[in-house]
Amino acid sequence: MAPGAPDGGRPARGRVARTARLAALPAAHVARSAVGLGKRLGGRPAELVAAQVQQRTAEQLFSTLGQLKGGAMKAGQALSALEAALPEQLVGPYREALVRLQEAAPAMPTAMVHDQLDRSFPGGWRGLFREFDDRPVAAASVGQVHRATWYDGTPVAVKIQYPGAGDALVADLGMLQHLAPVMQAAAPGLDARQLIAELRDRLADEVDYVLEADAQMAFAGAYRDDPDIHVPDVVAVEDRVLTTRWVSGVPLSRVIAEGTRAQRDRAGLLLVRLFASGPVRARRLHGDPHPGNFRLLPDGRLAVLDFGATEQMPHAWPERLGPLLAAGRDREGPTVHELAAAAGLLQPGKVTAPALMDLLDPYLEPLRSPAYHFTRGWLQEQTRRVSDPRSAAARTQRRLVIPPRHLLLQRVAAGLVGVLCSLDATVPVDEEVRRWLPGYDQAPVTRRSAPDNSVRHSSTPHPPSPRPPT
Repeated sequence: MAPGAPDGGRPARGRVARTARLAALPAAHVARSAVGLGKRLGGRPAELVAAQVQQRTAEQLFSTLGQLKGGAMKAGQALSALEAALPEQLVGPYREALVRLQEAAPAMPTAMVHDQLDRSFPGGWRGLFREFDDRPVAAASVGQVHRATWYDGTPVAVKIQYPGAGDALVADLGMLQHLAPVMQAAAPGLDARQLIAELRDRLADEVDYVLEADAQMAFAGAYRDDPDIHVPDVVAVEDRVLTTRWVSGVPLSRVIAEGTRAQRDRAGLLLVRLFASGPVRARRLHGDPHPGNFRLLPDGRLAVLDFGATEQMPHAWPERLGPLLAAGRDREGPTVHELAAAAGLLQPGKVTAPALMDLLDPYLEPLRSPAYHFTRGWLQEQTRRVSDPRSAAARTQRRLVIPPRHLLLQRVAAGLVGVLCSLDATVPVDEEVRRWLPGYDQAPVTRRSAPDNSVRHSSTPHPPSPRPPT
């Protein structure tokens, strides 16, 4: 059992135990803040003291979220996309904590792993695998991944759900509401309450491996033999176990930490291409851009590993999105205001066209050049701009309306930009948006199409069930 593994690798389900772990966070933050105040009164520079408080809060927050798994770890993964918005002096400690969170977590004991396999395959699971490595190679919010060899010799990844993961998600996301101030302190500029609410709305899909297999098959079919994007095939799904083809490669977290310029730019381009093209090609949006879900393959393709959070988009991109972005790119303020109001994105009578353009203009810069260099400094500046409640940008942002159906899209966009800035990538965003969003460029665009995949959202075949060798 890994040191510190709660309940022997099982997500800590006891409400008292989980509440105690999470309740310690705000108490510790208050104590650190009080000590910080004392240091400031004693003459220490306010900015230095605040940075120390933020760093220690972040370290404890991510350590606790990672150990608890479940909804707590999922919140930590969602926070990870915001790493690039942090001040430079905090980037190192944050990155170390986030890499640990994304790539490792306390493991289930072997006996528990086998018990989950026995429950999922009552006819016997050992005959399905030539080899099965009891040591996990990766951890996710609701399960862990083992490397194995399928009975026909295919190398596979076996994702096994933690016992009680669904109960843990419900309990965590309820308790995390009380942690919003701590999360806000660890990542300034984050709307923590909205993030938690959006995660809670989607938790049922997160623990349903059959739904995840459906989504993965839709993407695999849409991107089969693609020169840029690789989605591993689903081999079998049964209850709490999802088996897919094995994929090796460089984790995106490692590219962020030590990748070459070519790797950074390539990964950034393909991330933008995946998220821009998914609603057109797979009729789905991949909803989780955190770095742990991606690998850069030796042949230059981007491998996508997790489909627990996706959204069906049967009509591809919203009709007004392309024209809205085009108007913003060209600084046509009245048109932007008109389209945003028609889409229900503004509080009636509360936002003027100039105020809206003042808020959005910096975010539209990536569309105004052949290739845009995403930097931490740029994102930090935007975070500061909207974090000060006294600023005009912050006042305008508070008067925007995000319909529930667009919450995932908003989170994906923010997360994607955060990852691009962490990569320090230079990406031809305008070209990709021009290629995939109708109405952004009225000139005819040749798109790769796959008619058979365009209705996969409504007629996805059932995921395969395992068949033992004969």
